[in-house]
Amino acid sequence: MELVKEELSVFIARFNQALRRVFHEQQDINEMSHDRGLPPHVWRDIMDTHPLAVAIPVEYGGRGSIVKECLSILSAASYESLPLSLTFGINIALFLEPLAKYGDAKIKEKIFPEFLSGQRMGGLMITEPDYGSDALNMRTSYQTMDEGYAITGRKHWQGLTGQADYWLVAARKDLGNGELARDVDFFVTNNAEAKQRITVEKLYSNLGLYMIPYGMNLIDVEVPNYQRLQPESTGIKMMLDILHRSRLQFPGMGMGFIKRMLDEALQHCTTRMVGTGNLLALDSVQFQLSRIQTAFTICSGMCARSSAISGIEHNLATEGLEANSMKALVTDLMQESAQLCLQVSGANGYKISHIAGRGIVDSRPFQIFEGSNEMLYTQIAEIVLKRMKRQKETSLYQSLSKFAPTEKVAPRFREYLQFLIPENLVQRKLVDLGKIVARIVNTQYVINMQEKGFRKDLVENCVYNMQLDVAQLASSLSLRNHAELVVAYQGESDWLDFS
Repeated sequence: MELVKEELSVFIARFNQALRRVFHEQQDINEMSHDRGLPPHVWRDIMDTHPLAVAIPVEYGGRGSIVKECLSILSAASYESLPLSLTFGINIALFLEPLAKYGDAKIKEKIFPEFLSGQRMGGLMITEPDYGSDALNMRTSYQTMDEGYAITGRKHWQGLTGQADYWLVAARKDLGNGELARDVDFFVTNNAEAKQRITVEKLYSNLGLYMIPYGMNLIDVEVPNYQRLQPESTGIKMMLDILHRSRLQFPGMGMGFIKRMLDEALQHCTTRMVGTGNLLALDSVQFQLSRIQTAFTICSGMCARSSAISGIEHNLATEGLEANSMKALVTDLMQESAQLCLQVSGANGYKISHIAGRGIVDSRPFQIFEGSNEMLYTQIAEIVLKRMKRQKETSLYQSLSKFAPTEKVAPRFREYLQFLIPENLVQRKLVDLGKIVARIVNTQYVINMQEKGFRKDLVENCVYNMQLDVAQLASSLSLRNHAELVVAYQGESDWLDFS
């Protein structure tokens, strides 16, 4: 099937029109919000607009895997439904783009037309019950056969469990005697083929993101040779390229969601009267909404930067600093925006049928999956500290002012960064340092966007709020004292004994 390639604005407008029709005219998305999954006719109407064409190469009839278009479809979806956007994000960043870059022509010729003409879904299986973020120690393994591979193992918490037609499954080569190769390989499986069908052991009752099924999967499959992805160098670098590209596309999912939180909060605070004025007359409310607006501005900068650097023509295996900075900060900002929108909405916000209440629950796991934010902030800090060590530099400001991702904007943060980094930081301090660096890296994207004409008032408010964050984090980082957990805390700690 070959689609007529219309202008992006027309394509997105048609997609938006379909979402309004199914979520507001045919159904009420607020009433559907506590149901598991979407009715088949709703899926059909959405997929009939061919949203996943954005991630399919032109030679297979798609729109060309252009990042700007992928982010646009994710943003349009997340304005109406974050779970719908995540569904597309899984398909785009964790299946279609890796397949387009690393897949054999024979399997691409089969799969891409199916995604264009039918309602096909694909996902990625890395996470295992005993090895969450520790992916390099996964136990799912494969053995070479005459014309293919036999893969066995268990995977869980894969979005679209039991719903996806195709999977990319990560596994390590079985070397015998219980030993597995250090490197990782990826294989395409097709649930329509009996020998490739992955068994769902159970579905999880996930909190939020009700549209997306998660669960435990048992893998005992055989796939032909051509369904193994072909890395450019090592499988581990291929995995990093895939994961970093996915993290760099989180701003697409964040963009529409944050804009929705901002629009909802603005609309409510403008119309809600308190005494003689509306809620916007209150200074604290102005501040809360300025925080959501800053999230909108920062996320806009991320989308512009991601569009420039995260296409499948680039290898992103070494781009951990930018990928982790985007993913961790945008997901923190998504959660903060939902919390603030709920706060200004009052009691009404605390309903599962309200976009803010639902947004809190749906955005929360974004801070955990694809690398928990604490882990990513720690990695950001370690990247910066290694560089400082090579430079023989102890001043954070001096280092960041000579570092390409931060040099342009670092002077705006100078007064908060004029301190020396002590040796052997404990992990909680590494997290603080990572949060500081992530904010400065992402603020530079905003400054770059302003140079191209993005409005100055939004930029200045954004810089002010990021300075506020960095000042608070720097203060925490410089405090030498820190609390330690008392594990056996029960003795002499019952308040009744002291009353």
